[in-house]
Amino acid sequence: MIQIQNLEKSFRTKDMETIALNNVNLKVESGEFVVIMRPSGCGKSTLLNIIGLLDNFTEGSYQFAGNEVANLKEGQRTELRKGNMGFVFQSFNLIEDITVFENVELPLIYLKENKVSRKKKVMKILRHLKIDDRTKHFPNQLSGGQQQRVAIARALVTNPKLILADEPTGNLDSKNGREVMALLTQMSQEGTTIIMVTHSVLNSQYGHRVVNLFDGQIVAQRRNKAMDSR
Repeated sequence: MIQIQNLEKSFRTKDMETIALNNVNLKVESGEFVVIMRPSGCGKSTLLNIIGLLDNFTEGSYQFAGNEVANLKEGQRTELRKGNMGFVFQSFNLIEDITVFENVELPLIYLKENKVSRKKKVMKILRHLKIDDRTKHFPNQLSGGQQQRVAIARALVTNPKLILADEPTGNLDSKNGREVMALLTQMSQEGTTIIMVTHSVLNSQYGHRVVNLFDGQIVAQRRNKAMDSR
């Protein structure tokens, strides 16, 4: 699904150049759950934004589902992203003044699905994540764990090929964190490709493969045999 070769990203100002990513090579297969481990400031957000087609890179190649994205215009990137990618963030990023149902419905509106189809899909994913009793609630009326379930529902409602998760348990207590990781594991088992960035060694055990990123470079990779055997 993802093929990244010799990827580089630098930021230039008048006085200096900062290298955020340096010669990154990464291949992710369909249905794989890849965990990127990182310390702060190692380039993980930059890499995740590039994979999610939210940022450009300076040098190298990135193919998503067979499409080279280097020369795509912004409109083309948006079209490739819609329906193919879902995003789950540490801060949930829910819209506070609309309901749970409306938050989850938004990606389907962007895809111009009709109202009947939208309602069916939203309720199906909310039931699946056991949050369908909160459809008329607003985000500030939910617990942190419930908000993250809504964020995951929003990411999943279009049935994307790829989920990008950035510290998805960072604002949760241990119980809700385990529940969210169980949901991500279930999604992986159902065939969704997941790339998750985390600093948590505990969370890294849920992935099929762990990639260590340091100072903008991949310094190590290992398979998680326990997950491979499941």
